[in-house]
Amino acid sequence: MPSLTRDTPIGAVTLVEDSGALVALKWGGAGFDETPCLLEAHWQLAAYFAGDLTVFDLPLAPKVSERQRAFLDALIAIPFGQTRTYGEMARVTGLSAQGAGQACGANPIAIIIPCHRVTGADNLGGFSARGGVETKVALLRHEGAASLLI
Repeated sequence: MPSLTRDTPIGAVTLVEDSGALVALKWGGAGFDETPCLLEAHWQLAAYFAGDLTVFDLPLAPKVSERQRAFLDALIAIPFGQTRTYGEMARVTGLSAQGAGQACGANPIAIIIPCHRVTGADNLGGFSARGGVETKVALLRHEGAASLLI
């Protein structure tokens, strides 16, 4: 599958495409394909980190189950700069809070599908990115959700 690696403020990420749609965002890596989909995804990520984009508009085709896709759709619905708890996500999607946490961890297109916007009721919860919770903190600060961190 075509992939394109670019540096971001939180480190290198590799965008992966299949049949004209984004299927994954991986931490680190080395990809050099410059397809229209990957170039657009890179441009939108750069605009996001520059503070010029709050909603991604990309063709997404994560390779997940139907139930996981419904959870990912619920993540996409969380507005820029806002957060939800694992419990709130559980209520919206019919999962347990633990199931919501596991579904966040299984998100194959982090940042673009904003699993970083989901926190514990009284803590930040985890984050499966390189850098773990520190990367989640950086993303939340970038989005102006830093009041959660005080």
